[in-house]
Amino acid sequence: MTSTTTSFNKCFKPLQSTSTTLTLTFLHSCFFFFCLLSAPSCASMFSGIETGDLEKRGDLFPQILRDEAVARLYELGKVSDASGYLERTFLSPASLKAINLIRKWMEDAGLRTWVDQMGNVHGRVEGANANAEALLVGSHMDTVVDAGMFDGSLGIVTAISALKAMHVNGKLQKLRRPVEVIAFSDEEGVRFQTTFLGSGAVAGILPATTLAITDKRNVTIEDVLKENSEEITEESFLQLKYDPKSVWGYVEVHIEQGPVLEQFGFPLGAVKGIAGQTRLKVTVRGSQGHAGTVPMSMRQDPMAAAAELIVVMESLCKHPEEYLSYDGHCSDSSVKSLSSSLVCTVGEISTWPSASNVIPGQVTYTVDIRAIDDLGREAVIYELSKQIYQICDKRSVSCIIEHKHDAGAVMCDSELSSQLKSAAYSALKKMEGDIQDEVPTLMSGAGHDAMAISHLTKVGMLFVRCRGGISHSPQEHVLDNDVWAAGLATLSFLENL
Repeated sequence: MTSTTTSFNKCFKPLQSTSTTLTLTFLHSCFFFFCLLSAPSCASMFSGIETGDLEKRGDLFPQILRDEAVARLYELGKVSDASGYLERTFLSPASLKAINLIRKWMEDAGLRTWVDQMGNVHGRVEGANANAEALLVGSHMDTVVDAGMFDGSLGIVTAISALKAMHVNGKLQKLRRPVEVIAFSDEEGVRFQTTFLGSGAVAGILPATTLAITDKRNVTIEDVLKENSEEITEESFLQLKYDPKSVWGYVEVHIEQGPVLEQFGFPLGAVKGIAGQTRLKVTVRGSQGHAGTVPMSMRQDPMAAAAELIVVMESLCKHPEEYLSYDGHCSDSSVKSLSSSLVCTVGEISTWPSASNVIPGQVTYTVDIRAIDDLGREAVIYELSKQIYQICDKRSVSCIIEHKHDAGAVMCDSELSSQLKSAAYSALKKMEGDIQDEVPTLMSGAGHDAMAISHLTKVGMLFVRCRGGISHSPQEHVLDNDVWAAGLATLSFLENL
């Protein structure tokens, strides 16, 4: 953990920019992009207040919003299905432990709790008007393989901590509307290669056939639920959907997973929108044979074909303007948008039979394509598919392209974004004193539960700075005081609903 006794001018790096408005796009090594749409204007912020001075102020709740929140993040970060790294997937043994832990924390905050049939953990307070539309707040509790401890968990812990602070000071039952924290069971899609199983069920965007999806061991989602004593039917699965008339909005706090906030010296930033995403599974089949006896000129090698396909994909995504034409598939504005926002990744590849002395008979790999312009993303998929089939035909191998996931770009609600931006400003002003600069606004290249929930209600997001912009890695890290700032901003938002 980082020390909490340093001054804030050390925790909050000052800005170097002197312009009043910046529009920037970052394509970084994790293949996530974040476009900074508005940034602070000067380098004078965040100086002079010691953490010790802040701890004397009761309205900042450092013991709950920082000390306890950070301790809980580290505790949850140790709940893993693997012994040497963090891995917690949909309804795994570690996930079940996390469910019990999170539920205990929710009850500690004065919330009524339950777990639904998809493993989502709910904690709710009715407030002063139980009949009003509810605010949903949350994030996901599952992780990628070899994960960091802040992705998803930060949003859950921050929300619970803010409500606990209200519980402690007697304001919880005075909330103007019901507030419900949801820890979603699956967002990453690691186990079943289908994202948003948790939030998608709540939003009602998943068909009943979702229950038949299988993992690598050929176990279905329905099988997993039955193993955990959840006798789910197609009817009960569809009934998990919330009534849109009962929901006022959704707010999610999440680590940025990029370097923008750190570069500009801000702990928090409002999110304007989330890039659309497509996941493909490409299977290339050729002629399996002996590595020493089949002449190179007579091979139908799916590995060599896959290598060429991947390089062509990289070229297309680096230079879309060289591949896409201005026709019914893509407009000039779409191509321009792609040149700054498009990112494409092959994150997984497997061969059969995977032996050093055998020409593979089959190669399978995944493709992840993201862009803020949906029309442009669709044009890239069309062009990539065309290139794949042409190359496979030239190499005399067969190719199958499966669409595993599609999510359109989502724009956050302008009113919610404004409220979150004001809450972040208020929190930072309480912690630092006079602030003359504007809280940044960013675009997100990473997918979030807010994308699924946007089909149910309006959404807003608040990003929290992470060290080096690193995420999906054990090196993922958030400063203790930035956790505190996120909690204080959430508290401010809730108090001003």
